[in-house]
Amino acid sequence: MHMSKALAVAGLAFCLMGQSRAADPLAQAREHYNNQRYDQAIELAGAARQVPALREAASVVYARAHLERFRQTSQAADLDVARETLKHVLASSLDERDRVDLFIAFGTSLYLDEAYSFDDRFSAAAEQFELALAHADLLDADSRDQLFDWWAGSLDRQAQQGSEAGRKPIYTRILARAEVALAEDGYAAAPAYWLAAASRGVNDITRAMGAAVAGWVRAAALGPRGDALRLDLDRLMRQATLPERARQMVPDGDAYPALWLLEKQWEQLRAKWVE
Repeated sequence: MHMSKALAVAGLAFCLMGQSRAADPLAQAREHYNNQRYDQAIELAGAARQVPALREAASVVYARAHLERFRQTSQAADLDVARETLKHVLASSLDERDRVDLFIAFGTSLYLDEAYSFDDRFSAAAEQFELALAHADLLDADSRDQLFDWWAGSLDRQAQQGSEAGRKPIYTRILARAEVALAEDGYAAAPAYWLAAASRGVNDITRAMGAAVAGWVRAAALGPRGDALRLDLDRLMRQATLPERARQMVPDGDAYPALWLLEKQWEQLRAKWVE
């Protein structure tokens, strides 16, 4: 009898705990955000912001969901809401993981803001992403890849809009961090791409080609991340690296035959490593 009563009490407690977790709007908002259901994430994070203990963390989710919805719809109101929300987040009330997300939100808001009046918008975004990268060990592999891509992509955009002389230091910076990231995790996808892209950016075409081939081979072990990596590497090789290599091979003549040969060789390599 006592055992049955104890089990009943334990079962009731378990059910209540389950109901409490299910009713947690912040946890639900994060789940919706992670599954790219941004309307639902915004609704639930908005509700969580009404709970004092959840307000700061929920505001980060709320802002990031608005930023992602802005990327989908280009509705300026979403970007405005995100920026206004981020202005009032108190970082000291966040745990370490949420602080990383706050850095990412700051960076994303700068990157996306085409009305930004200074010409260093992408550089400013990269500085925010770099702060987040310092704590990348708190993120899962997909999130680390996405963060690295945001950071390197920001610097790449800054380089493209800057002077020719200013590009090499930027790509050297990307190259150095890509090397460190791959030393820590050789199966990281975004650093593999940016190792190849930044090598081309510093005019090391031989390494750019080698890094692209190495990344293509490793991509087979990465699942969906590998599929995306291969698409990016193929585009990089065809649109930039191979044409540059062909021009090096035939500096004073028609580079098209050399490019045709390089593209055939690239296709053969790709075919060997595709199921």
